[in-house]
Amino acid sequence: MLKTSLVSYPAVVASLLLALLLPQDALAQAAPIIYPSGGQSLDQQAADEGACRSWAQQQTGMYPGQAAPGYYGAPQQQGAPVLGGAARGAAIGAVGGAIAGDAGKGAGMGAAMGATAGLFRKNQQRRQEAYANDQAMAAYQADMGRYNQAFAACMQGRGYTVR
Repeated sequence: MLKTSLVSYPAVVASLLLALLLPQDALAQAAPIIYPSGGQSLDQQAADEGACRSWAQQQTGMYPGQAAPGYYGAPQQQGAPVLGGAARGAAIGAVGGAIAGDAGKGAGMGAAMGATAGLFRKNQQRRQEAYANDQAMAAYQADMGRYNQAFAACMQGRGYTVR
C-alpha cells in the first residue's frame, strides 16, 4: 500500500524558497546596530552616526526616513472597464441582433460578452500595476540595503562594532 505524504513537493519547495528569501529582505531593511567598541562617548557616537548617515546618503541617494513607494495604480472607478465593455457589447449586439431580427437578444448577448472582455482588461491592468509595485518595492529595499551597508562601513571605519 502506497503512503501519501501530508506535505506536497511544491509546498516544500515554496517553504524553502521563502525561508531563503525572507531573511535577506529583512536584513536589507534592518538598520545596523552600533556598539562603541573603542571607548567612544555617547556624544562622539552621536556625532559619528550623523556624519556616517550623511555620507551614506551622499553615496547611495537614499534617506532612511523617506517613505517606501506606495501602490502606483491609478485611481479609477471600480466598475468602469466592465460597464464600458458591457455598453459597447450591447451596442454591437443590438446592431447584430437587428440584422438577424431580434435586437434585444443580440444586445443582451453583446452586453454579457462586452462585460466579460471589460473584466479581462481590468484584471490585466491590475496585474500590471501589481507587478510595477513589486518592482518598485524591490528596488526600494535594495537601495535601503545599500544605504545600511554604506552606513555600517563608515561606522566600522571609525572604530565601532556593527551588527
